[in-house]
Amino acid sequence: MVCQDGCKLGARPIDQHIKGFERLGASVTVEKGTIFAKAKRLTGCPIYMDIVSVGATINVMLSAVLAKGTTIIDNAAKEPHIVDVANFLNTMGADIRGAGTDVIKINGVEKLHGNATYSVVPDQIEAGTFMLAAVATKGDLLIKNCITKHLESITAKIIEVGGNVEDNIDSIRVWCNKRPTNATIKTLPYPGFPTDLQPQMGVVLSLANGNSMIHESIWDSRFQYTEELNRMGAKINAQGKSAFFEGVKKLTGAPVYSSDLRAGAALVIAGTAADGVTEIYNLEHIDRGYENIEDKFRSIGAKIERVTE
Repeated sequence: MVCQDGCKLGARPIDQHIKGFERLGASVTVEKGTIFAKAKRLTGCPIYMDIVSVGATINVMLSAVLAKGTTIIDNAAKEPHIVDVANFLNTMGADIRGAGTDVIKINGVEKLHGNATYSVVPDQIEAGTFMLAAVATKGDLLIKNCITKHLESITAKIIEVGGNVEDNIDSIRVWCNKRPTNATIKTLPYPGFPTDLQPQMGVVLSLANGNSMIHESIWDSRFQYTEELNRMGAKINAQGKSAFFEGVKKLTGAPVYSSDLRAGAALVIAGTAADGVTEIYNLEHIDRGYENIEDKFRSIGAKIERVTE
């Protein structure tokens, strides 16, 4: 079974979610496209994830915190927000250990309490978006309030293409004063290069000197943005889950359409770097993942405004 909510990037299998619920003792049925999971009380058990899944890992954690006994999730996702959810639940009285590693152990508790104050972890994808914007536009940005440990895979690729990175632990400076060089990218689960920064990196490689390649290992339809960049003068040939970039010296403004959240962010970067005027449509995709993106880009020197037609 697959779910198609969110960006249309290909099939979103939910079999690992269902498997987790059933292993914990829930009865799962599907009626007219709606999934029902029922149980008087869940019971902890070992659960092996057949694939690394952020959503399934979080769902099993949420289910197991009040289950009777101990649940061990093997081959768990390790993204920073997995750790964040575990830390949040622990402040409410849960007993979760090992979040951020391949194996997470959850000892079930009788109840959680609401007397918790928690600060959500900074979004490494938004930080990475601005890091790559600095490279694509040959700019110089200081990004504050970020956890630089979460950005290491992006930092490594920025340095590889000729950018400069200064790590200040809770802030990061990125600058680039020359045309980027070519590179090969493969998206992977954390701590690998994130799929959610692949389109933004695609803008950088569109402007790089030489031929580059991106292989997308997570989603089937992540390269929809390449057609829009080609409207702006890029030379990209997307075939299946790989895209080949022949770097150009400049992009030119054009009307383009945001096909998904990260594609929209990539087009904002491309429009900022391009000559002339770029009009971006389908802003509702961008707004799902970036708050007031035009204000933030304007604050760093971009000539950008939101127009209501």
